[in-house]
Amino acid sequence: MDNYYSLLGIKTDASPADVKKAFREKAKKFHPDVVGKQGDAEMRRLISAYKILSDRQRRFEYDKTFRLSEKGEFDYRTFLKRRKDDPVSQAKLMVLDLFHGREEDALALWRERGGLDFPMNRYLNREDWMDGSYILAEELVKRDCYYEAFVVLVDIMKEERREPYFRHFSIDVEIFLKELVRLRLRRVVNDGVWVFCMETLLALGGFPAKDEARWLCSMSEALCGLGRREEASIVFCKALEVYPRLSSVKRLRKKLGIK
Repeated sequence: MDNYYSLLGIKTDASPADVKKAFREKAKKFHPDVVGKQGDAEMRRLISAYKILSDRQRRFEYDKTFRLSEKGEFDYRTFLKRRKDDPVSQAKLMVLDLFHGREEDALALWRERGGLDFPMNRYLNREDWMDGSYILAEELVKRDCYYEAFVVLVDIMKEERREPYFRHFSIDVEIFLKELVRLRLRRVVNDGVWVFCMETLLALGGFPAKDEARWLCSMSEALCGLGRREEASIVFCKALEVYPRLSSVKRLRKKLGIK
């Protein structure tokens, strides 16, 4: 378990104001705008520390657990692992393992619990669920599980649209999701699943018009592949409405017989 006080460079009796100040100073050094993606992992650790230590109840629980763990009187992970019939404990165990270098254990447990059918957001507080889900998506991508990563990221984006978490976190999730769609997802799903993915993505809203138009064109291509040419034409025309200056559409326009 991370020592969040050491991570932020503060004393255990630091005030809420001290916690906030320390977080801001540390965040400047590891913000993605400053150090790029290599600072993502450290930034997430800082966010976790801030979220725990700035909340009175969560800080109390953390202090109690961390101090017992340091003394060797209590092994939090073993405690959670033994509670196999408690989904809350199992969800907490997944996040704990994701944050502490036990990614394979976390993924194995996630799959054992049903994978995408395991409602982690039901058993975790909002912050732990969002942070844990983001890391889960990263680990799924590393293992070429692109569709599962897509679904996980979409769920995070839905929550982000409802209530923003941290400004830079929202940007990171959006970039991650768009790169996954642009570079990886298409080659592992069939036309029917791709249409579903594009509909899901577009339903989120809030993306630049050019991106949405490209997704609509891609969806139109997939509909053609499914033999649903009338729907494909409608979707293609919608893409041009959304972003009239869209390029590289001559082939699709010809396929659909649209002048």
